[in-house]
Amino acid sequence: MKPINLEMMQCAQQRQNTLTKPPGSLGQLEHIAIQLAGCQGVVCPQIKSPWISVFAADHGIADEGVSAFPAVVTQEMVKNFSASGAAITVIAQQEKAAFEVVDVGVLNDVSPLPNLISNRVAAGSFNFAKQPAMTDAMLRSALQVGKMAVDRALNAGADLFIGGEMGIANTSAATAIISQICQQPIADLVGRGTGVNDQQLQHKQTVLEAALLLHQAEMDSPEAVLRCVGGLEIAALTGAYLECGRVGLPIVVDGVISCAAALVAYEMQPQLKPWMLFGHQSVEPAQKAVFKQLEVTPIMDLEMRLGEGSGAAMAIPIIRLACALHANMATFEEANVSDAN
Repeated sequence: MKPINLEMMQCAQQRQNTLTKPPGSLGQLEHIAIQLAGCQGVVCPQIKSPWISVFAADHGIADEGVSAFPAVVTQEMVKNFSASGAAITVIAQQEKAAFEVVDVGVLNDVSPLPNLISNRVAAGSFNFAKQPAMTDAMLRSALQVGKMAVDRALNAGADLFIGGEMGIANTSAATAIISQICQQPIADLVGRGTGVNDQQLQHKQTVLEAALLLHQAEMDSPEAVLRCVGGLEIAALTGAYLECGRVGLPIVVDGVISCAAALVAYEMQPQLKPWMLFGHQSVEPAQKAVFKQLEVTPIMDLEMRLGEGSGAAMAIPIIRLACALHANMATFEEANVSDAN
């Protein structure tokens, strides 16, 4: 992982201390500007060219009835992303962010489509209620798909990376990953995902508890957890985050699925943490376990649970405002305002 510039963070903190406001009064906005100063190696960072990659893949665990929606919705939503009809594409257009959707493992190949990158590893992951979700080769290939997305972002001059996801039943995979790494019971973490009812929620919990027992002996590393109970798009997100840390590209992490990938990436490379901002608190309970494990605070809470990278992308204007306030507010000396005693 590329080291963050601690000297520039210190300089940014010193600047914050001279601005015409009580110290700390802008709360997280101050921390965002200081963190990005360390990422960009400048006193006053800017975000001009955000990049959004949405990774899409199907999940064999959907066969267990853990989602309120059928698996075909994954490919239908990929088409919707391509046609700019999804929430994330509206946000991307509003924020003038580059956008692509990446097919890592949708059940049926829907290419070619506008804005679609076809990097298919397989036609979905396996049903991890019965066998590991991926082979070693599938995992390596999916990690590489994420790396290639970051390479495209860098080549386009991106200064902020947002990874989104689409995959029916992927809250089941994310919850299983988080439960295993954080060593918390599934019962405390399982959420409604696409909107399952009470009976379906109990069934989802039972399926995930049994699956974790099935793979317990194999899950002796973060990579093994990802391979056994993860998904292709979660692996691609993990690979993207690791590459961002390697090359020095700041990340905004989205909801519970992206947080599961960020958790795996962090467990693989703890030095990645300074490169990550966390866009929002979703209503999925497993996400809070990640925040506690990583000791981080999300930027906002709008009670969202859409995925797609939407919550992270909605944080872009807040991040830009944090940078603008940091750079453009007057200092006490410039404004001829008396400082605190």
